[in-house]
Amino acid sequence: MTDQHPNSGVPRHWVQIPFDLLFKNVTSSSLKLPTGKYLPSGKHPVIDQGEQFVGGFTDDDALVHPGPLPAVVFGDHTRCVKFAVIPFVQGADGVKVLAPSASVHPRFAYWVLKQAEIPSKGYARHFAVIRKLDLPLPPGTEQHRIVAAIESYCTRLDDAVATLERVQRNLKRYRASVLKAAVEGWLVPTEAELARAEGRTFEPASVLLERILAERRRRWEEVELAKLQAKGKLPKDDAWKAKYVEPVAPATSDFPALPEGWCWAGPEQIAAHEDYAIGIGPFGSNLKVSDYRDEGVPLVFVRNIRAESFGGDGTHYVASYKALELKPHIVVAGDLLITKMGEPPGDAAIYPVGSPDAVVTADCIRLRNHPTLSNTRYLLFAIRSPSCRGQIIRVTKGVAQKKVSLARFKGIAFPFPPLIEQARVAAEVDRLFSVTDATVHAVERELHRLSRLRQSILKWAFEGRLVDQDPSDEPASALLERIKAERLSARGAQDAAAAENKQSKHPGRRKARTPTA
Repeated sequence: MTDQHPNSGVPRHWVQIPFDLLFKNVTSSSLKLPTGKYLPSGKHPVIDQGEQFVGGFTDDDALVHPGPLPAVVFGDHTRCVKFAVIPFVQGADGVKVLAPSASVHPRFAYWVLKQAEIPSKGYARHFAVIRKLDLPLPPGTEQHRIVAAIESYCTRLDDAVATLERVQRNLKRYRASVLKAAVEGWLVPTEAELARAEGRTFEPASVLLERILAERRRRWEEVELAKLQAKGKLPKDDAWKAKYVEPVAPATSDFPALPEGWCWAGPEQIAAHEDYAIGIGPFGSNLKVSDYRDEGVPLVFVRNIRAESFGGDGTHYVASYKALELKPHIVVAGDLLITKMGEPPGDAAIYPVGSPDAVVTADCIRLRNHPTLSNTRYLLFAIRSPSCRGQIIRVTKGVAQKKVSLARFKGIAFPFPPLIEQARVAAEVDRLFSVTDATVHAVERELHRLSRLRQSILKWAFEGRLVDQDPSDEPASALLERIKAERLSARGAQDAAAAENKQSKHPGRRKARTPTA
């Protein structure tokens, strides 16, 4: 057990060193490159406060940081800590370049700052906070042992993380392959194949679509007739039926051929009218933040659809009377919800069974299909498939914020199989995804465990628990005194150079001589 100071939590033979004694701020205020001028490649890397070690490149030799190297780069806003050993150019926003004391192992200085607990101030600056820190300082030879141990462990952790992230990417590609096969007729035997093998007939999707369209029209006529009767205007003939607008049919002349018995169908064709409808337009001024309540009718946002999580902490509500104003935006259990914005838009989820009726916000699309005429889970997987996602991306517009409008979404095309085949496809996708979901969760747990282990290694390192101590090491107190002496010497040399520079600029000035007797 390491003998530790009772107050500082570091071994007794260590000392605490003020930040400004361990590091010298050598940031060049005039040698910074704005983000907009980054190149994708070039002679010199640009190190900024972003998560990536290199933010971009430049060919401008005049902007290269003059040194010294190696240096520690601190993100004033992000608290990101980087270690630079080659010439680089500073990013313009929130970068502090720190030169470790010459008597301290530079990688130790990097790691000790990286593990320091710096409370977040959001996007405010943090340099003033770290300048108040006292950091643990062990003997010089122990610093080398600590750095070697940390980097040995971290190399193995990095390899493990890289392997798990590769597994994540492979699982993501596998899921995309499953969805691609599902909407191309390769995942399960098609209804046409089974019908031939069993010597029977089947209803092709084109006939199913005709039934959906007929039901859509029937429902519209039923509702319109009820409205006329309520007004006391009984129709004398069928002329009123001419007001019916056929749903948008997608343009599919350039689309690939589908399996036998399948057809292309648009979202508006699949959704029967009125009770079963595609919708959600912009709210305009109909919903404001001031309408939010702590209880009432829940609101559904893009974030809920993307996470497939509805209700719980963070849910906003509106009063019942406000929900009545927003009646066209009501969603019920079983509705299919699609995001209109995001990177990219087109995330989809089914509003869960058992959930209360809710109001969906303007950046979402609701698709309410007739449950006996199309399979909602199949439609969910179709929207998530590479085929439909590609179509959505192609009709997405915008610069600062990309969106797909409801009108453009209505023009996409679903690969539409016979109804019984939709159910088999959805069941098989669910089965395969249930297997991958277990693996995905296991990988996420391992990544979280490795992250905690990395934090523990750094904590142990700077509590003196990661490597053995050697009684023959020079005491850290002696090292601290040497660092102080070096800083005083450097400051004296700096002051002398400043005085000499001042004298050279004013050669006519002479120092007053003391008169002699």
